[in-house]
Amino acid sequence: MSNRFQSLFDVQREHFLSDATKSHDWRIDQLDRMERLLIDNSQALCAALYQDFGKPPFEQLFEITVPSGVIKYYRENLKTLMAPQPTPIPAGLEATGNRGVIYKEPYGVTLVIGPFNAPILLLLDPAIAALAAGNPVILKPANTTPATAALFAKLIPEYFAPENVAVVTGGREEIGELLALPFDFIFFTGSSAVGKVVMRAAAENLTPIILELGGQNPTIVDATANLDIAADRIAWGHNAISGQWCIAPGYVYVHESVAGVFIEKLKASIVRMYGEDPSRSPDFARMISEHDAERVASYILPEKVVHGGRFDVKARYVEPTILYPSTWDDPALQQEVFGPVLPVMPYRDLKEIVGIVKCKPKPLAAYIFSKDQATIDFALGSLSFGGGCINQTNLHCWIDSLPFGGVGNSGMGKYYGKAGFYALSNTKAMLIGNPDLELDVFPPYAGKDIAKNLSVFS
Repeated sequence: MSNRFQSLFDVQREHFLSDATKSHDWRIDQLDRMERLLIDNSQALCAALYQDFGKPPFEQLFEITVPSGVIKYYRENLKTLMAPQPTPIPAGLEATGNRGVIYKEPYGVTLVIGPFNAPILLLLDPAIAALAAGNPVILKPANTTPATAALFAKLIPEYFAPENVAVVTGGREEIGELLALPFDFIFFTGSSAVGKVVMRAAAENLTPIILELGGQNPTIVDATANLDIAADRIAWGHNAISGQWCIAPGYVYVHESVAGVFIEKLKASIVRMYGEDPSRSPDFARMISEHDAERVASYILPEKVVHGGRFDVKARYVEPTILYPSTWDDPALQQEVFGPVLPVMPYRDLKEIVGIVKCKPKPLAAYIFSKDQATIDFALGSLSFGGGCINQTNLHCWIDSLPFGGVGNSGMGKYYGKAGFYALSNTKAMLIGNPDLELDVFPPYAGKDIAKNLSVFS
């Protein structure tokens, strides 16, 4: 059975093998084209985001400004990133005229599969890193954001030659055909379940991959925390994009001595941000589908609702909801909620709850609100997660100098800024030898002072 995308793949592979994509000029040209696409069509892109799931204006512009900032970083730093890097080698070798150099070379044709929740940002950020590293790219936008995907299908051919950047739209069938091709690199952002499918397909061709997945992101609020700050930042971090954010706080452990006060402040923060009726707020997005609205609504236990709890599946609406006191037996704690329902649990002993969290799948993010350095150090030293914040939520994913990615069930590989360039580049380590150095370590060994000859390696 023929593959519909074989010819597109072949065009990009042939172009890559010509070495055209390895030059600084090619990379800058592609970055410039991507920047023009974003600037020229910012209003249309924002309108598509609103059409797909009611994304509010700030969250729309965020998807334009962040990739624009990444492009700026690469434009300013690309020559340095591309330059061969001298590296130390054993003193004996160096003294005899040898040297170590690390080269960064592009992998080749790269497939970027984007998610629905940030369908511009989380599609283009990996693509920008791939282009900066010298890789042609095939983009696969999420089919669950049809307006955004259709706009990409229109715009990409207007700004890019197909041998450099191309786009494929569609759903499961199209992804299956793409994954059957022997890509040189695959970058996937989405659920852990689909990530496993991508990883299995990549294994057929031993294709290197980055998986940006998700999980239940823990948040700890201890007795010393600034509760006003914690409430505001958790309320925003959890409910932005209607909770459909892979780094959103997934649940909160709050010390029992401040739990009641914290809950009241959290409720007040939600009302202040989204009003008494968030369904009328221009700043509160909708769920991506009726199915997801129904799924998230099913996690709401009426007897534990202390705020919110209303939903309208047909309107794809679930109200920002707090469940308290939650337990690990509750439906909202059996998986990543990926919606605006927040379980909150009181705790007494920090070591006990850290021990519980450590036994769960490793999350993409974690957040700690505390003024006690011993608490912070203990939690950071004991818990494994992709990245996170102290006395903040979510903001670490905006900063291109902080490598972003998961660990274990929440993904593998890091990107953003320098880390993104390195992740999408093959590290080619070279020993540059002294052409006149006599080093006899070859058979026959009898009568030779091998130890003396090998001493240059120490």
